Amino acid sequence: MTPSTVTSAPSSSQLLPLAFGDLQGCRTPFQQLLAKAAPASGTPLWFAGDLINRGAESLATLRDIIALGDQAVPVLGNHDLHLLSVSAGIRKSKKGDTIDEILSAPDAQDLLEWVRHRPLAHFDHGMLMVHAGVLPQWDVATTLELAHDLQRALRAPNWKETLAGLYGNEPNRWKPNLKGIERLRLTCSALTRIRFCNADGVMDFSSSGGLNSAPPGAMPWFDVPSRKTSDVTVVFGHWAALGLTLRDNLIGLDSGCVWGEKLSAVRLAKKPAERTLFQVNCESCRSTEE
Repeated sequence: MTPSTVTSAPSSSQLLPLAFGDLQGCRTPFQQLLAKAAPASGTPLWFAGDLINRGAESLATLRDIIALGDQAVPVLGNHDLHLLSVSAGIRKSKKGDTIDEILSAPDAQDLLEWVRHRPLAHFDHGMLMVHAGVLPQWDVATTLELAHDLQRALRAPNWKETLAGLYGNEPNRWKPNLKGIERLRLTCSALTRIRFCNADGVMDFSSSGGLNSAPPGAMPWFDVPSRKTSDVTVVFGHWAALGLTLRDNLIGLDSGCVWGEKLSAVRLAKKPAERTLFQVNCESCRSTEE
């Protein structure tokens, strides 16, 4: 066979990612959206966290993602951490949770180990993916360093102790001299929970509504004028009430699938004009818990 007759497929490092919003156990819409987007073989599939919980097929959804192998690049979201916390006896299941089928699966420990070893942030192709957001004082390097520290702590033998210490709203502002569990807790709050903060980056967790529900003196984390990640595109989920948000340097992908709205995915590209949006309806996946 001569070289002229060989068709070389692009390597996975050359293929631009396809990024999905929060699946939350909505397996059927995910399968429909994946079929609709029809990514080329080897395309990195990014997931902005919250793979499971609230939707009806959390176990099957989790298995689907794991089966993708290294092609799947998910970051941890608050619902994924909640699964780990319930499994460890740190928290109790809430009304509306759909994680019992994961916890009672015959291979539950293997599934939980896979979840526990996911990253908290991912950066490639000039784009940063986190579940919720980043503090305005953090540039990409700082974000990745802090995410790595938290990731390493959650993979350590004493991970349950660390996880138990991540809950709470304080500290709510970044200080470089924060140490130990307080540093890890603030990192976790920003990467997996933030929606609003003030101009100094002080996080406010009193509202989970849309833009018009900002607490006094607060604004969406991405609208802080001095945000140091404004020079890259940040891909995130978490904020269903915000809805799909597409800006040149910002891609908010949680469009409320688990609330019966839409599941969204974007074929990423550095140039905004080259990005492609895909969506499917999620009427059948509506959670009973508002």
